[in-house]
Amino acid sequence: MTKKNFVGWRQRRDFSTGKRSKNSFRIAILSDTHGFLDPNVAQVVLSCDIAVHAGDVGGLNVLQNLGPRKRIVLAVRGNNDIPAKWPKTEAKALSQIPFEATLDLPGGRLMVTHGDRAGAPKRRHERLRKTFPEARMIVYGHSHRLVCDFDQIPWVVNPGSAGRARTFGGPSCLVLTANKKKWRLRPIRFVAARSQDGLRS
Repeated sequence: MTKKNFVGWRQRRDFSTGKRSKNSFRIAILSDTHGFLDPNVAQVVLSCDIAVHAGDVGGLNVLQNLGPRKRIVLAVRGNNDIPAKWPKTEAKALSQIPFEATLDLPGGRLMVTHGDRAGAPKRRHERLRKTFPEARMIVYGHSHRLVCDFDQIPWVVNPGSAGRARTFGGPSCLVLTANKKKWRLRPIRFVAARSQDGLRS
């Protein structure tokens, strides 16, 4: 997307009421791009209504290159989304990205946080569930590992890395289809590209 038609991220959006609540929504969920959006993940986003980025964005260009159909992007700030790691000209944009975001959808609430503040990995899901008990699903990033924990509600999910840093097998994302009756989550992983020295990135 170009800067001209890029609507931007939001801290909160509500699609749970009114006429639109009868519809299904497709939400592309990604994280940990660190300044580079994998082209395959970008193509997945094009097929979705909304895009959600769970932090460690790495620069405004990543958000501007997300092209969901409704031109709605929710993004949260990760531990690497700091002025020292973003272009100086994007300091204002960075300051406007929240640490948490909420998306109210038909059938429930999706909460987004980067996850670095949720403590050690061992009990991270437990802590996230205690922090956001009203959610139907919690999205976090930080670990770069694709995880879908459906053991209880709220679900706790991590889309893995949608860039090229520590992809653990290839860049990945999630696609959530949500309506009042059912939520369905599909993990998507692409084969890691080979670098010039023949090693997997």
